[in-house]
Amino acid sequence: MSTPHVEVRPTADGSSTLYVPALNEHYHSTHGAVQEAQHVYLGAGLEPVLAAATAPVRVLEIGFGTGLNALLTLQRSLTAPVPVLYDTLEKHPLPLHIIEQLGVERYILNPELQEFHRQLHAAPWNQAVPLTPHFTLHKLDQALQDAILPVSHYHVIY
Repeated sequence: MSTPHVEVRPTADGSSTLYVPALNEHYHSTHGAVQEAQHVYLGAGLEPVLAAATAPVRVLEIGFGTGLNALLTLQRSLTAPVPVLYDTLEKHPLPLHIIEQLGVERYILNPELQEFHRQLHAAPWNQAVPLTPHFTLHKLDQALQDAILPVSHYHVIY
């Protein structure tokens, strides 16, 4: 199965999301992709776990998509008390030309984070890649239905 036709759409916070016309579905909230990720995934998911962590925090993301959740988690890991080990499942990775159309440099103004965004997408599949001393990315080319995940392994699931 190939990646469906997608369109880049602006969101209310100035960040971009992708829209799939065939499904009438957006990848992120139209109120703000970055705002949504910070509130739902980091604020309600990652932050409480980091606050109590004494060992590396394991995150599982279902659907790597645009890489926004991974990027914001990487950013947070730069000041986290423990490393973040980030696994993500994605059966249909987005082509690079779609990622480039997102224009992440318009809303991720920090050049270091823009470079990390490129590194997230350039990282090879199916192997763990340490992108910083506190963030390791492991992109898995598979669907959730096909994944064999360890029990009681992940602290946070996006």
